[in-house]
Amino acid sequence: FDCSLKLHDSDSPPYEDETTYRRLVGRLLYLTTTRPDIAFIVQQLSQFISQPLQVHHSAAIRVLKYLKSAPAKGLFYSSSSTLKLSGFADSDWASCPATRRSVTGYCVFLGTSMLSWKSKKHSTVSRSSSEAEYRALASLTCELQWLQYLFKDLHISLDQPISVYCDNKSAIYLAHNPIFHERTKHIEIDCHVIREKIQTGLIHLLPVSSAAQLADVLTKPLPAPSFNSLISKLGLLDIHSPACGGLLH
Repeated sequence: FDCSLKLHDSDSPPYEDETTYRRLVGRLLYLTTTRPDIAFIVQQLSQFISQPLQVHHSAAIRVLKYLKSAPAKGLFYSSSSTLKLSGFADSDWASCPATRRSVTGYCVFLGTSMLSWKSKKHSTVSRSSSEAEYRALASLTCELQWLQYLFKDLHISLDQPISVYCDNKSAIYLAHNPIFHERTKHIEIDCHVIREKIQTGLIHLLPVSSAAQLADVLTKPLPAPSFNSLISKLGLLDIHSPACGGLLH
């Protein structure tokens, strides 16, 4: 996807057939249940269903062309995958030029197989990149707790603690710091949630470089080389050209 594409460009003329646009975005949203590679752009396009512009329709058509270029692409699930959960959480701080809200993204793996993912714009404004990353960690932590309950109901025992990767050192420090400050009062609930799960042994926070942050593909547009590299590591493969070298080990 074009990193320079400005979906918030108010100079673009309105797209007259709003019903067609809504129907198209709705179908793309349904497709994101199996195609995490389009989760970010579809999340962006869904913000304009009330008053779409021509630039939004053009972007949606580009998504269709991308999907048509590799119709056999899908998630690969290994039969030898271990019963070990891991997660990546990331946030693109103040990325929305209209509201300055951040975009959260996370992905969860069972062994090397991608199990769950999310791309969503925050409902509130974050005052710092650390706060935005911390909210992403809180969302991922809640998802991991839910998955643990799900596997427990299925009588499947998972290895613990769950490794959670974050590329923001301030957010990791905040999660391990037992002292609350004036700056963190407004995210105190998120602080309690994450710290409680660390103390109970559910999760273990680990640093990861920005280049190895797999959730990046769910929070921002990326250049083609970075995008293709990350989606291969997410386990998205084309069965007509199954290059498995990009899978996580």
